[in-house]
Amino acid sequence: MRVLILTVSVLLLSFCPASAELKPGDLVFKTSTSKLSMAIQLASHSRYSHMGIVLFKEGQPVVFHAGPTMRYDPYEAWIASGVDGHYVVKRLKTHPDGLSKSELEKIMGNVRGFEGDPYDHFFEWSDERIYCSELVWKLYDRALKIQIGEQKQLKDFDLSHAEVKAKLSEYYGENIPFEEPIISPAAMFDSELLYTVESRPVATAPAGIPALASPLSH
Repeated sequence: MRVLILTVSVLLLSFCPASAELKPGDLVFKTSTSKLSMAIQLASHSRYSHMGIVLFKEGQPVVFHAGPTMRYDPYEAWIASGVDGHYVVKRLKTHPDGLSKSELEKIMGNVRGFEGDPYDHFFEWSDERIYCSELVWKLYDRALKIQIGEQKQLKDFDLSHAEVKAKLSEYYGENIPFEEPIISPAAMFDSELLYTVESRPVATAPAGIPALASPLSH
C-alpha cells in the first residue's frame, strides 16, 4: 500500500503545471512571431526576441510585457504565442525564493506607471515609448536598483544581415541612431545575475541564428 501511495504521489507531481514554480518577478523569454523578431535575433545572435515579467492577478500568473501597449497577458497564452511554445523562466540568483513583499510592492509601483504605454519600434531610451527588455530592465533598476544585463549601443549589434538592414531603413531611413543605448533580451538572458528556473526544451535554431546550448546550462 505504501508503495502504491508513493507511486501515485510521484505521478501527481509529474503532472503539476509548468507554472507551479513561478514566482512574481520572474523573467520569461521566448521567440516572438512578430515582424521584428528575426531582425532582433540576427542582430543580437540569440533566439530570444521577446520577454516580460511574471506577476500574479487573482492568483493566476500573467506576463506584463510590451505588446502594442504595455499590458498583462495570461501566462500560458503568452507562452503559447511564441515559436514552438519554447520559453525560459529566469530568476535572480540572490532571490531563489522570489522577491520579498516590499520588493514586489516597489516593482508594482513602477509597473502601474507603465501600464498602457505604447510600444517603441524605434528602440529609444526614453519613457515615451517602451520596448520589451527596456521595460523589464527599468522595472528592476528603478524599483530595486538592480541592473540586469549590459546595455550596448546600436552600432555594437550585428547590423550586417539583410533583414536587419531592411528594418533599420524602414524605421530610421538614413538617420540611423548608431549611438543609441539599447538593452536586448539576449543581454538580459545572459546576465550572470540570473539562473534558469524552468524551460521547454530548445527546438532547432531558426535559420541564420547560431545554435545555442540548452538554457539549463546558463
